[in-house]
Amino acid sequence: MSHNKKTKPLILGFCSSSSGSGKTTLLEKIIPMLKLNGLVISVVKHAHHSFDIDTPGKDSYRLRKSGGYQTLVLNPERSVLITEDHKNKSDIDCMIEQMDQHVDMILIEGLKTLPYKKIEVFRKGISKEKLYTSNKSIIAIATDTNDKEMITSLNINNPKEVCKFILNLIK
Repeated sequence: MSHNKKTKPLILGFCSSSSGSGKTTLLEKIIPMLKLNGLVISVVKHAHHSFDIDTPGKDSYRLRKSGGYQTLVLNPERSVLITEDHKNKSDIDCMIEQMDQHVDMILIEGLKTLPYKKIEVFRKGISKEKLYTSNKSIIAIATDTNDKEMITSLNINNPKEVCKFILNLIK
């Protein structure tokens, strides 16, 4: 992949009706496969609860807590940009635009109501309902059932099959 890439990355979501259905596990398996195909991947992870990636008492934590809107913490191998948004006005589209656009694909875990194309993750005994029947942005379902679906059905236990589907999307 070239860093002079002129096209926008493919944005693809992974959603489910229930927590614990296997979104993270599936992504964890397919991301290395996509990388082996030469793709550069970014990931957006939705957290339903409050979280902190900074350690209380450390300098970066103290500086962030002092009131800065954004804090960039970096070393030669890694960086993280922390944005404080106490008014709950986070605009996911705006935040995705702030990400490096010189990648091939941005995968989003969760955020099922966003208008981006999505693969639904449905696991028998865990998932409450199939979302694709009422969510037109879902283009495939990764599942462990043998049900006849009205959209492309992928075997959740065969990450190579899911990866092949995604590679066909990006072509």
